[in-house]
Amino acid sequence: MEKVTGIGGVFFRANNPSELSQWYERHLGVNQMPSSFTQLPWMQESGPTVFAPFESNTDYFGKPSQSWMINFRVNNLDKMISQLQSEGIEVTLNEDVLPIGRFAKLHDPEGNPIELWEPAN
Repeated sequence: MEKVTGIGGVFFRANNPSELSQWYERHLGVNQMPSSFTQLPWMQESGPTVFAPFESNTDYFGKPSQSWMINFRVNNLDKMISQLQSEGIEVTLNEDVLPIGRFAKLHDPEGNPIELWEPAN
């Protein structure tokens, strides 16, 4: 069976796409969408990716109106949290250390939920 090899993009609506793209680049290092074929898009490191539909009534993402959440892998969750908090961004650390790693949650300026994941080694 032929299968997909990874996620080629994440696309979503935004009230101010340009400002939001700049926020993701500044705070999380996600390059903005290329404006020409000579620019490179954000290149992610290979690693585990979870693709999981949730029940429609989940509260895991936050408000019921939020139908998606993005999860970014990080190498050092503590450093990432410190970096974000130094910029005035509220981050909530899940104190549980799970067999698959550690997690923290935050929201972008438009209220979209973001989860950070430091996979277990």
